Amino acid sequence: MEQLRDQAQQEGGGNPREAAQQRADAQKKAVLRQHLTDDARKRLNTLKMSKPQVAEQVESQLVAIAQSGRIQGKIDDEKMEELLRELTPDSKSFNIKRR
Repeated sequence: MEQLRDQAQQEGGGNPREAAQQRADAQKKAVLRQHLTDDARKRLNTLKMSKPQVAEQVESQLVAIAQSGRIQGKIDDEKMEELLRELTPDSKSFNIKRR
């Protein structure tokens, strides 16, 4: 956090909105690193490559859960899989109408 602040100050202040965004991203990464195992982070990164919007929503949910204190221990790959099933909509369902 301090490094980001120093970096933003060295750049002449820059855009305060960008600096705030960088700080928020750094906090999010720190929280995820603290509460996710390596396998769970790999799964999240794979999701981020294929569906970036869904991955952002999942990350936001994980950060909110972590900040509220509802995470007990670390989230492993199995728990991450369950969370992804709960948080992502079922895209396999569709309706076919015949005329």
